[in-house]
Amino acid sequence: MNSHLTQLHPYPFAKMNKLLANSTPAPQYQPIKLGIGEPKHTPPAFVLDTLRDNLGKVQNYPTTNGLPELRDSIANWLKARFHLANIDANTQILPVMGTREAIFSFVQASLDTTSKPALVVMPNPFYQIYEGATLLAGGKPYYVPCNSENDFKGDYQSVPAEIWEQTQLVFVCSPNNPTGAVMDADDWQALIALSDQYDFIIASDECYSELYFDTPPTGLLEVCAQIGRDDYKNCVVFHSLSKRSNLPGLRSGFIAGDAHLLAPYLQYRTYQGCAMPLHHQLASISAWQDEAHVEENRTLYREKFSLWMDELGDTLQLRHPDAGFYFWVKVPQTFIDDKGEPDDEAFVKALYEQANIHALAGRYLSREINSHNPGKGYIRIALVASVAESREAITRIKALLEA
Repeated sequence: MNSHLTQLHPYPFAKMNKLLANSTPAPQYQPIKLGIGEPKHTPPAFVLDTLRDNLGKVQNYPTTNGLPELRDSIANWLKARFHLANIDANTQILPVMGTREAIFSFVQASLDTTSKPALVVMPNPFYQIYEGATLLAGGKPYYVPCNSENDFKGDYQSVPAEIWEQTQLVFVCSPNNPTGAVMDADDWQALIALSDQYDFIIASDECYSELYFDTPPTGLLEVCAQIGRDDYKNCVVFHSLSKRSNLPGLRSGFIAGDAHLLAPYLQYRTYQGCAMPLHHQLASISAWQDEAHVEENRTLYREKFSLWMDELGDTLQLRHPDAGFYFWVKVPQTFIDDKGEPDDEAFVKALYEQANIHALAGRYLSREINSHNPGKGYIRIALVASVAESREAITRIKALLEA
């Protein structure tokens, strides 16, 4: 077996299962699941209709680079959403079977571990696939803390020059999972300048970009266009229909950007055998071409965030995210460990045992570096449940905190 497998950490939900193995959920309540970021809003009916109408396509092999119509629809969406003057649907866009799979395989294809160090810079806390993909490719993660001191975005300017000199790839998640922070144009330009100086790839995970409240988050390719970088040199972005369109099971997304990176990556994927089924591609076209259902989705999230802020904003000291559907919640002072520090494990355990609410301990999304884990003392709450379940969860949390 691959020796790098021994370096992998358990997934956060495996750690949660272990934490709660001997716990019993409050029997008087039905469970409310706010731990996993799986969208629960109703998928758009017209997308499901397209999927159903094309089930016969399962008898045909799909091509790895997808239908030209799908790439065109993605190109049109990118141009409208991020104000791009130019993007080539044939060379700068590649449909993928969900961004998790694409992020993993892109790391395998892009890292060169044969002749030089292969550092991958990533936020901390982070989506664990960044780390797992790096380790299995033979690379080494370098973690940039995302905390209150840097507005939870990560201070990439603080990375030492000797680290940048060994860096091949930088992961950015904007809007960030779990903090909800968003990179602005100045942040992107500073990172692009570092990429030019040290010749590393910027991989921007923008899967939450359409779950905003007022202002659409700025994307990496958008800033490239603003500075005249129409070849998107060393820049790629990942997008998905999972959160945007409530279609996590469709496994549909895309990677877009530098054609010189996507060409060898396409060859890698051809050998890997990754190709989106044709009926999924046709359903995806209908989703990318419609914005009305996306606005309806945002309206539901706005309603839930407003409800939580109004009812629990002071009690839990909630910080409204810039975008996304997570609250990154600082643990109340009533839940402390033996060192007197906020204890995220104790808080999520109490939520489960006393209120039958599932949340996620922040330390499980982070790594401890220099004796500091930026996720410790926080929990992640995903506002994926219905408005009615949100009201019920708020009532239970109030009772828990009062008790």
